[in-house]
Amino acid sequence: MELRNNSIAVVGAGPAGLIAAEVAAQGGARVTVFDRMPAAGRKFLLAGRGGLNLTHSEPLDAFLARYGAATPHLRAAIEAFPPEKLRAWCEALGQETFVGSSGRVFPRSLKASPLLRAWIRRLDAAGVVFRPRHRWTGWGDDGALTFETPSGVVTERADATVLALGGASWPRLGSDGSWAGIMAHAGIGIVPLRPANAGVRVDWSAVFRDRFEGEPLKRIALSLAGRSVRGEALVTRTGLEGGGIYALSTPIRDALDAAGEATLSIDLRPDLTAAALTAKLGAPRGKQSLSNFLRKAANLAPVAIGLLHEAQSGGAPLATLSADVLAALIKAVPVRLSGVADIAKAISTAGGVAFDAIDAQFMLRKQPGTFVAGEMLDWEAPTGGYLLQACFATGVAAGQGALAWSKPHAN
Repeated sequence: MELRNNSIAVVGAGPAGLIAAEVAAQGGARVTVFDRMPAAGRKFLLAGRGGLNLTHSEPLDAFLARYGAATPHLRAAIEAFPPEKLRAWCEALGQETFVGSSGRVFPRSLKASPLLRAWIRRLDAAGVVFRPRHRWTGWGDDGALTFETPSGVVTERADATVLALGGASWPRLGSDGSWAGIMAHAGIGIVPLRPANAGVRVDWSAVFRDRFEGEPLKRIALSLAGRSVRGEALVTRTGLEGGGIYALSTPIRDALDAAGEATLSIDLRPDLTAAALTAKLGAPRGKQSLSNFLRKAANLAPVAIGLLHEAQSGGAPLATLSADVLAALIKAVPVRLSGVADIAKAISTAGGVAFDAIDAQFMLRKQPGTFVAGEMLDWEAPTGGYLLQACFATGVAAGQGALAWSKPHAN
């Protein structure tokens, strides 16, 4: 089969691919979307389970800084399609948005499914054709796209292509990272894929693990390698996960890569100074149990008290510590990390197509006419709306690039 007459192939039916398809179709191109899953937007729907955090309302300069080293490469795309344009796009699909107390932006419905349904209807009306169950396997000798399908191997041609195959997290939903080997074989620069916004492994004692698995550590501060964040964490059977952990994803991963282990410091009472906490803990305990005393004097939940015992395992019992030493421990509980959760369970991935492998329009230098968008690119960001925003913005940029390329090359 060949796609002709200002035709654009989009490979990947996540947010980056679908918005690229929409941009191209609105520009008059004949667009076909290929995806290995039976339906579009599988991972997008998973993201919606937590309320679908589309973007963030903070000032753009602060927003852009969240992308770290990738900021210079993403700036133009995000400035061209910033958070306010993403909100307007969402509302044009009949999904009103609002800003939450944390500054995060959500659809009023707090669901992905109504937005995705409206989006697919609009793409259908624009003439976009969907080809599910097409797993991209690379390029043929003649440069055509090759796919594995239930009917066998097929080849497809287009005047331009947008690749938006995602990273390597949650592979059962479509993004398994298999494209990285294909690209590397073609001589395209690839930074190895690694987990981002992922949980960490901790070798808990059986007592702590069995009692506190699933318990949240709330209103804490977490520090590592000179960086500190406020947030929450959830105790899991194998370690910790949650927003506070994800926000330190990069320094945690770097420390583990460098030394094989790292020590996270958790402040269980970040709103109290050590001196104020020492004063509270210096009050007579009387006949109270230590747990009751810590609950009342330091406002610590049972899981926090359990974490203190865990930290002192093999050392002096908590009950024997002086008020100032106990206060210091509460302000900086050491938690030894032994690894990062598997990439398949990460929220997102770092690594991907190197920015020096693409031009300013997101086109592969070694594959003219092929553009890359979304999580395939080598960037990472914390949760809070930054992930989807960059996927949408790079998808728009890649779609525009493919549209501009395809017009003079149309048959």
